[in-house]
Amino acid sequence: MIGIIMFFVALVMLLLGFPVAFTFGGIALIFGVFAEGFDMFAFMPFRIQSYMENTVMMAVPLFVFMGIVLQKTRLAEQLLEAMGKLFGGVRGGLAISTILVGALLAASTGVVGASVVAMGLISLPVMLKYNYDKSLACGTICASGTLGQIIPPSIILIILGDVLGIPVGDLFQAAVLPGVVLIGAYIVYILILTFLKPEMAPAMPQDIDSETRAQQIRSALKAIIPPLALVLIVLGSIFTGIATPTESSALGGVGAIILALIYRQFSWKMLYESGLETVKVTAMVFAILMGATAFSMAFSYTGGDYIVEEALLNLPGEKWGFIILAMVAILILGFFIDFVEIAFIIVPILAPVAEALGINMVWFAILIAMNLQTSFLTPPFGFSLFYLKGVAPSSVRTTDIYKGVMPFIFIQVAVLATIMIFPAWYGMG
Repeated sequence: MIGIIMFFVALVMLLLGFPVAFTFGGIALIFGVFAEGFDMFAFMPFRIQSYMENTVMMAVPLFVFMGIVLQKTRLAEQLLEAMGKLFGGVRGGLAISTILVGALLAASTGVVGASVVAMGLISLPVMLKYNYDKSLACGTICASGTLGQIIPPSIILIILGDVLGIPVGDLFQAAVLPGVVLIGAYIVYILILTFLKPEMAPAMPQDIDSETRAQQIRSALKAIIPPLALVLIVLGSIFTGIATPTESSALGGVGAIILALIYRQFSWKMLYESGLETVKVTAMVFAILMGATAFSMAFSYTGGDYIVEEALLNLPGEKWGFIILAMVAILILGFFIDFVEIAFIIVPILAPVAEALGINMVWFAILIAMNLQTSFLTPPFGFSLFYLKGVAPSSVRTTDIYKGVMPFIFIQVAVLATIMIFPAWYGMG
């Protein structure tokens, strides 16, 4: 039972606020030495070396770099301004614009924090100015900003591909339709809500002639086409087999610099700052990975994996009992800990059971990714909530944000349920 005790001690330490990487590594060292001695960690250097030589994981810093460079090009600001003018005359038009921009930012940058902050700074004041309900405005921004977790190129899909041993290109292809369905579900919710309660999201006053309207369409296309072209090149090169995800991530980094030049936002200072932030994010991910590797070694050596696997294989309902329990467990853990920890610690425990039950691993990975996206919205520790609160006006309370994200959490869970029950609809049957 040492491994099980170790697992729960780690959860308690994380909830108390201890750093993730040091928590996993420290607990692994203490329990591992107690159970087996220092010899348990003799192969640790070889595991670290294998991760450092892993070409799949090389895509993480490159896609992060692409996202940060695009964040600094004022891409979000230009998109929001153009889309706001285009859809502002429709009830809920600003909210729909925010969702569409969030989707495009997800596909081009994939940086949740940057997307939420940008839309919080630009879109939230405009929605409040035109008397949008505070909760609806906040919920829309938070939900739109998290789309980068399911829409390729998603960092979590790259990590899951490595952890589960699945080609990342297959995961990117499988995630496109669920991402589109989720975007559509958000928009349908906005349309229904504004039809039933028009006062929650009134239309912007429109006093324009046809020529001005044509100009708005041209400005919107001018703002949309460059980042969309980059997305199509990056993902198209993967889907057609021209490039591996790692090669396409390098292509994305170069493309982001070209877009910075097009938008006249390029400078050596910007390039240096983007590189520095990329190093920080990558170091955080790999530090957690090292701690998680030590933790999984200690967990396995102490027999924890066998206990968990035996318990999960003997669940009522077999395959469906396991799937439901796994999704509920990940959803609950997402309230308290980050998606990276769940991917590196929980998923490796679940993966052997899924394989033993004959579960389609691509389908299983997409279920996990959709579930992990929800963790960015769930109180009390949803990162999107913190990002938005940090840039929201003082008139917006934390309770407004919490209240606003609840319908979107239910929408995500509903879409997750459809993927679970009807995988054939998404091409994963």
